Amino acid sequence: MRAETTQTLDEIKQSIELLRRHLDWDVALTRLSELDALTQDQSLWDDPDRAQKLMQERTRLEKQIEDVKALDQAVEDAVMLIELGEAEGDDDTVAEAEKELEAVRAKSEKMQIESMLSGEADGLDCYLEVHAGAGGTEAQDWAEMLLRMYTRWAERKGYKLEWLEESAGEEAGLKSATIKISGHNAYGWLKTESGVHRLVRISPYDSQARRHTSFSSAWIYPVVDDSIDIVIEDKDLKVDTYRASGAGGQHVNRTDSAIRITHIPSGIVVQCQNDRSQHRNRATAMDMLRARLYEAELQRREEEANATEASKSDIGWGHQIRSYVLQPYQMVKDLRTGHESGNPTAVLDGDIDAFLEASLAGKVGMTRDGGDAAAG
Repeated sequence: MRAETTQTLDEIKQSIELLRRHLDWDVALTRLSELDALTQDQSLWDDPDRAQKLMQERTRLEKQIEDVKALDQAVEDAVMLIELGEAEGDDDTVAEAEKELEAVRAKSEKMQIESMLSGEADGLDCYLEVHAGAGGTEAQDWAEMLLRMYTRWAERKGYKLEWLEESAGEEAGLKSATIKISGHNAYGWLKTESGVHRLVRISPYDSQARRHTSFSSAWIYPVVDDSIDIVIEDKDLKVDTYRASGAGGQHVNRTDSAIRITHIPSGIVVQCQNDRSQHRNRATAMDMLRARLYEAELQRREEEANATEASKSDIGWGHQIRSYVLQPYQMVKDLRTGHESGNPTAVLDGDIDAFLEASLAGKVGMTRDGGDAAAG
């Protein structure tokens, strides 16, 4: 076996061992057996909420265990094929098995990053807000492009999307929009995307075809359930109703049922207009407010509140987390991790996994090969 292949094999085995350690393998196997027994007890369904939570835990744990077992099996198969090819002098078989081993390594590294999504809120659904910065139509068009990037990414992940608020730009694009993204680890994957995003391109709205720099922001908040107690007093709320005014089509309604809620102590503002029922829009807006307050508490716990609030102070220069340059060259660069892509078209079409992984790796202090290492 070639030295490079042996090194790859050692790295995979190390990743698998880390995954087992993170899962606490023996404890995980025991817990899965317990959950199997519990979910087969018909009396469990007398309490639907508890049953649902146990089923979700079982599904998640079973997948984690099966994924590790699948890695073990893939390594065993590849090694067997390499040994067989070497014994028979079949270079093509060896090359194919080595290629499979590289794929296993990539998958094990991705699983290792996913295993770090074990924070209090990481497994939750999330709200995504996009806001255009100063700059009129150009910035509003960029906000719509940014929203499309995230929705395409979410669709590829098989996540469910729900439009909650959409404020159209004067000529094109969006002033703001809020969507709910539902799926396992939605918040965990996207939580590091909060910040300002910078676009450099030849503006399609400039008759002189000059290069423009635009800014839009994205902010991510976890969707909280009833088990998380967030106290909101009526006296702290200012509630306004208004007519929905989105870009049209399927996303928003056209009645006077849109709701805007301002939480006076924190200054947080949420709004919802996706339903014709003012009552349901208010309920959704309250859920969003609870999420915002919960996210703020998480930030305080992580001692990041000061830095986060500073970054939100202005959608412009000095606050961006990522630059998307379409002219005079093609490059997307994350300013926190140093990760780059020379294919902005693919990135803006939702191919952002490498950026998310690099950012998560940086958050947990991991390093990656090939220039994707987090800068700290």
